[in-house]
Formats: sequence, C-alpha cells, structure tokens
Amino acid sequence: MTYRPTADHDELRAVVRELADERVAPRAAEIDASSEFPWDLKELLAKQDLMGIAFPTRFGGTELDDISQAIVVEEIARADATTSLIVIVQKLGALPIMIAGTEEQQARYLPRLSSGEWMAAFGLTEAGAGSDVAGIRMRARRDDDHYVINGSKRFITHGSIANLVTIIASTDPEAGGRKGLSAFIVETDSPGFSAPRLEHKMGIRGSPTAELHLDDVRVPVANRLGEEGEGFAIAMATLDRSRLSIAAQAVGIAQGALDFAVGYAAQREQFGERIADMQGMQFLLADMASGVEAARQLTYAAAAAVDANAPDLAYWTSSAKLIAGDMAMRVTTDAVQVLGGYGYVTEYPVERMMRDAKITQLYEGTQQVQRMIVARQLLRRAGVSRPSR
Repeated sequence: MTYRPTADHDELRAVVRELADERVAPRAAEIDASSEFPWDLKELLAKQDLMGIAFPTRFGGTELDDISQAIVVEEIARADATTSLIVIVQKLGALPIMIAGTEEQQARYLPRLSSGEWMAAFGLTEAGAGSDVAGIRMRARRDDDHYVINGSKRFITHGSIANLVTIIASTDPEAGGRKGLSAFIVETDSPGFSAPRLEHKMGIRGSPTAELHLDDVRVPVANRLGEEGEGFAIAMATLDRSRLSIAAQAVGIAQGALDFAVGYAAQREQFGERIADMQGMQFLLADMASGVEAARQLTYAAAAAVDANAPDLAYWTSSAKLIAGDMAMRVTTDAVQVLGGYGYVTEYPVERMMRDAKITQLYEGTQQVQRMIVARQLLRRAGVSRPSR
C-alpha cells in the first residue's frame, strides 16, 4: 500500500492550513470558553466543500481519498479540535448509509449531508453499553410498515443538532447480544425524538454531546439499513473506518501543541539564554516531534488500508488511533510543561489542547478496546483467533 503524500496532498494541506489559521484558530478560545457550537465555522466548511470530503461525487461530495481526508481533519484539528469534529461526525453519521444503504436511501440523504444542509450523528452508545456494543437495550419493534423505537442513547456527538441519526437498536432481544441488532436512519424531527440533556465536558466543549430519548418513535421500514440482525456488522464496519478520523484529529491536536511549544521555547529566556537552547528542552521537543511524525505516518498508512479496502483494515485503523491518541495526550502534556506556569492558564492554548486531546483516547472505542482489536487481528493472522470479531 502506497501512503506517502503526493504533491496534490501537500497542496491540499497548504490550502486547509491557511483557512484554519485565518478563520478557525482565532475562534478556538472563544468556542472553548462559551461551549457553543460554531455555526459560522460549520457554514464556512460547507462553503469550502469540506463537509463532503468523504461523500461520493454522484451525491454532491468531493470524494477525497482517505489520506486527503486525514490531512483535512489534521489541519483543522491543529487549529481547533471542536471544529474538526464537524467534518469527522458528518462522515461518522453518514458511513452506515454509505456502507449499507440502498441506492434510494443514499439518494435521499447523502446529497443533503454532503452539502452540509443537514447534519448527521451516530447513535450507538448507551449508558450501559459503551465498549460493550452487544449490551444495547434500545428496542425497535416491527409494526406493519414501521418500526417503533424506544430507549435512550448517551454521549452522542452532535446528537442535539443533527437532522438525522443512524441508530443501532435491538429488533430481536431473544437472539441476544449482537445477533439481534439492526440499524436505522432516524430523522430527528420525528415525534417522540428528543435530546433533553447535554454533557458538560473537559474538552471539545463547543461540540454538543447529547443524551437522546426515543419514545415510541415511528420509523418507516424503508429507513432500515440492511436486513434485521445486521446492525452489529454495520456498526463495526463504520467504526473500522471512522477511527481513522480520530487518529488524524489526535495528530492535528498534537501538532498544534508542538508548534506553539517550539515557538514559545524559541523566544522565552531563562538564566540568560533561550530555553530552546537548553539541552533538556531540546530533548523534550525532539521526543514530541518524533512522536507526532510517527503517529502521522501510521495514520496515513491506515488511510491507505481503508482506500484499498484491506481485509485487515481494522488492524490498521485501531493501531493508528491507539498510537495517535496516546501520543496526543503525551505531547500536549509536554507542551504545557514547556510553558511552565503559563501553560496552565487559559491565556495560552496548550492547556485547551491537552484537555481536547484526552477524548481521542476515549471515543470511538477506548484505547483498551483498540488493543483488544489489534490483538485479535494478530491472532487471526496466526490462524488461532476465535470465529467472532
């Protein structure tokens, strides 16, 4: 798999970086302080065709390759993690439709999503079913040409502002666990759908994370994705691809922290010299930079695996998220250390970056879950894995 960025990728990076530096970065501190979703930046991304980077051209998207998508997310996250989630979650919510949707379903929803007219979310996690997807309790009961859905979802990014949510619910509780799960497209203006509560979070504060309630929500059978019982497979196929975006986000956050730390060290003087000229500081910065670059290259390799639809793409995307998320937490913490006391106050952006970085170790599967996936992939390669994923 070839993953080294081309001249076209470099040009894309330059364009998105300029946009992010000029329009996104100046808003980052305000977004964090107010905890308000940046609708102005969502419109900016839509006008720049960045909402549709993962969508097929026949539905109005720009259909960039996955390395390009990673670069876009990385460069926006370098300026502001919250804003990068606008692109990430639009893809996440739409992936089940792109993976399992019929031509009619795709034609009905993807153009609105690719243009940014509508926003999407992915409704998987519940209060008692986070890493344990098989523990989902939301129920979808067939009633003639509709399903009646009841239950709650928790920690749903953009759940309160989305126009549609791709929901995973149980259609056959007696089958137990993953075998009874099915996937649905639920429009959020449906009677009985509500988002009564938002989480107050450590980081990514401008991105609303909602609790969703579905009370007798009637969803047409035409909005079921795939067949009954295929929900678990659809959810896993979605996450296997979407984790790449989280790896890219982690790389971007870390790069932003590294850039600021280098600039600060180059002008800050202590004991009569720049701290950048002190060997201890140089070692710290070198470790930070090496970690960022290593995670970036693994992320691009994972992107190539997704582009190639590699049979072991779960190994690549989980490895990338694992390494990039841990690296981002380490590098942003070190960036705070470079600034000393100044790094701990909100006047400087690295404390926000450190808070934002933590979520990359948690959502779309914790780091412990990523290790489980990678280990199972290794056992499968060795021919000693269990039949299940």
